[in-house]
Amino acid sequence: MPYIKGANDTEIYVKDWGDGRPIVLIHGWPLNADSWEYQAVKLAEEGFRVVSYDRRGFGRSAQPWGGYDYDTMSDDLAAVISSLGLKDATIAGFSMAGGEVSKYMSRHDGKNVKKAALISSIAPYMLQTDDNPDGAPGDVFEGIKDGLRKDRQDFLRNFFNDFYGQGTDAGGVSQAQLDWTWGMAMLASPKATLDCVDAFGRTDLRPDMEAFDVPTLVIHGTGDQTVPIDPTARKAAELIKDATLKEYEGAPHGLTATHADKLTGDLLELLKA
Repeated sequence: MPYIKGANDTEIYVKDWGDGRPIVLIHGWPLNADSWEYQAVKLAEEGFRVVSYDRRGFGRSAQPWGGYDYDTMSDDLAAVISSLGLKDATIAGFSMAGGEVSKYMSRHDGKNVKKAALISSIAPYMLQTDDNPDGAPGDVFEGIKDGLRKDRQDFLRNFFNDFYGQGTDAGGVSQAQLDWTWGMAMLASPKATLDCVDAFGRTDLRPDMEAFDVPTLVIHGTGDQTVPIDPTARKAAELIKDATLKEYEGAPHGLTATHADKLTGDLLELLKA
């Protein structure tokens, strides 16, 4: 079943590997399910059913003109869980996918979810406001959209240097991995890439944090220049009643690659607990 029908009958590309208790891996912006490669293979080898999918507008999924808000995107996640008959699942969201996880827990009452993980996540709120002073100013997100409109290809090639912490002690990946990541980004709809900046940058998920009623692992790098840790992971760990925060010292945003083994080990610990 490579495709399922998401919200508004949008075709969502799904990978379904292995057997056992399920974990759903939801990718970050502007990538696709392939970005979970290192974790997906190992988790399946360890006896878990690993489901990952391309968000609407990204990778091999359909590219509708709209629907790039977290309500709709969490409905897509609900469709994946329902269509595959997943029970007692763990849902893990990387970067902007923290929004899907959060909205699924509130909008869909966390149905069939036993555990959750927020990894380098944007939740609960990225935008700087009077009551969220550690967030990023709105002009940061407008600058991202301006860069995408002017030269999406070059903007994203440069974006991934900070994403992976190139040149830092705790970060950095090979040129081949940078090229691979850029290739994933180029598969995405330009409209989806733009609209999702507003979704992850301006959606206030703080009210959704109280809906987390399952053990939740929060992982974030202290050197993350893409999604700063203070208004996100540290705040989420305060607001989620059964959260465990693990900070990776000096680590950049792209933990799935730069700290692949450590992240996989922590996910396995969560799954086996």
